[in-house]
Amino acid sequence: MAPIVAVTRPTLPGTGLERLGQFAEVRLWPDDVNPTPDQLRDLLTGADALLCQNSDRVDAAVLEAGERLRVLALPSAGYDGTDVAAARARGIIVTNTPGVLHETTADLAFALILMARRGLLAAADRLRTGRWTETRLDAYLGLDVTGASLGLIGYGEIGQAVARRAVGFGMTVQHTLSRKPDDALSRAVSLDKLLSTSDVVSLHVPLTEQTRHLIGAAELASMKPTATLVNTARGGVLDESALLAALRAGRLHSAGLDVFDREPRNGVGDPLLEHERVVALPHVGSATEATRARMIDLAVDNIIAVLNDKPPLTPVP
Repeated sequence: MAPIVAVTRPTLPGTGLERLGQFAEVRLWPDDVNPTPDQLRDLLTGADALLCQNSDRVDAAVLEAGERLRVLALPSAGYDGTDVAAARARGIIVTNTPGVLHETTADLAFALILMARRGLLAAADRLRTGRWTETRLDAYLGLDVTGASLGLIGYGEIGQAVARRAVGFGMTVQHTLSRKPDDALSRAVSLDKLLSTSDVVSLHVPLTEQTRHLIGAAELASMKPTATLVNTARGGVLDESALLAALRAGRLHSAGLDVFDREPRNGVGDPLLEHERVVALPHVGSATEATRARMIDLAVDNIIAVLNDKPPLTPVP
């Protein structure tokens, strides 16, 4: 009998689902909206594997329904949506997809740096809404990226990829909250020094109990009033209320956000997302056709390996 693989979305990029269907019976959740915990429990009943998104909250109560579950594969680098300890206690292997999305996500992070620092979204909105009515040398003024100082909070694959791009822009780079020492791209410093001396601060740490609201009112207050904050990590790393307060008070120049404490999110009437000096995107850091297909392929490869009694390719550490 073919194994059963539960998948929490009806469609996925690339051909990974087709490959999975040649190996197993694929049980698809029929909606693009996250299943509720009860719906996820129903989907898991009798399944040998689960392919889900990090936004699907898989806790101990949900895992109880997976009596046959052997592997939970996440097509993402992050895994904070899954209770990994509860999964391991049940003998379930959890995998993610490092090594395939860092360059694409770094592209997006640097796009946010450029857009927020230069105020490009606000300028584009003025053009699109018919408010570009004069040509003035003192209009639409942003801040330079070339020659600025970039501080990377976290210096893993994505942080290092952002550093490579920054060097090409003539930026000086420093990093913190990483075991990596100084290298040819970046200098290791304390968090306090990074916050107080960087023109751009970019977040690249996972969401854990230790990093939740790592950047709050005190940290924002220690940054330059001309600084830009960029978050492509996890929304919970940043205290969004404190960020809005800092922007409103003029204690921070701008922000570029791809992740939020609550996702998905309706930006209409949202004071943070509608702020003129915030560039906000709907969690699209890894969203290119090729990268998302590689993520699904690696998740599928992990499932097939485990169900064939082989070691997973990329288990969560």
